[in-house]
Amino acid sequence: MSEKVLMKGNEAIAEAAIRAGCRHYFGYPITPQTELAAYMSKRMPKIGGVFLQAESEISAINMVYGVAGSGKRVMTSSSSPGVSLKQEGISYIAGSDLPALIVNVQRGGPGLGGIQPSQSDYFQATKGGGHGDYHLIVLTPASVQEMADLTSLAFDLADKYRVPAMLLADGTTGQMMEPVELPEEKTVSVDKPWAVTGTGMKRKHNIINSLYLQPDELEKMNFERFERYKLIEENEVRYESYLTEDADIVVVAFGIAARVSKNAVNEARRQGIKAGLVRPITVWPFPKKALADLSKTAKGFISVELSMGQMIDDVRLAINCSRPVALCNRAGGMIPSPDEVLDSIKKMQEGI
Repeated sequence: MSEKVLMKGNEAIAEAAIRAGCRHYFGYPITPQTELAAYMSKRMPKIGGVFLQAESEISAINMVYGVAGSGKRVMTSSSSPGVSLKQEGISYIAGSDLPALIVNVQRGGPGLGGIQPSQSDYFQATKGGGHGDYHLIVLTPASVQEMADLTSLAFDLADKYRVPAMLLADGTTGQMMEPVELPEEKTVSVDKPWAVTGTGMKRKHNIINSLYLQPDELEKMNFERFERYKLIEENEVRYESYLTEDADIVVVAFGIAARVSKNAVNEARRQGIKAGLVRPITVWPFPKKALADLSKTAKGFISVELSMGQMIDDVRLAINCSRPVALCNRAGGMIPSPDEVLDSIKKMQEGI
């Protein structure tokens, strides 16, 4: 077992990406993810990698598009307004069936909002964000350790399914410092038969493209892509269940909200309330079956979010609206306290 080191979440992402074989980073500074770019600017030149601070977020994502087409591991990072600017490029990458990693360390919004933590980019991340029919694999870390672990996993899943992946973090996990055991270095093959790496006259030329002028051809590509998405939904759902076996009330939360909620669930149990927690680690694919199964015995659900209520829609859909679903939320950079979540649990208990 390797020795643990004390790192900020943003720095853990950067180091984990390097150890996962990423040697190309393109980005633009924006709070609260700037430490990630700063770390890359120091490390990449020392290991023969490429760090480039682009003139804009739009330029950065299109540079990612280019390197992704060559089959090499590549990433960009930003915070909420910057990720909005990247959406057209993300759609091109998805439409070209390319693997890449996009990191969003969320801040409050809409607009310029503020630099404090938020989870209000959930819809953008899980429902597409850019134009057209596509999905990203979206992973949501709740600790600095998971910032590292899920970065490595995101690269692997992106390569496996030829789908862009997103690490959807928040300002708290990006800025906090915790001990982290960094993943081992990976040797990553760039021998990918679809990549535009030159043919040496040994195979036909590959073309990376998302433009299909014949509607039947575009439809065929969309249906084929959604077959891959179906495999992802079948095989790559990840979540944590905590005290749910006999829970009457199930709290659903991810990221920093899940850490707060676990404390509230523990206190509810001490007070004789059968509460449990489901923490989605992938929010796409969402753990629909896990919640549907719990809805057969649980009496109510609470979605805890740092937003005006976005994930709550997926909770309702997962359980087919068969049980009441309440929202416990703060917005604009505020984080709900364990007492606020506990109050929501008590209100649900009184009403069921």
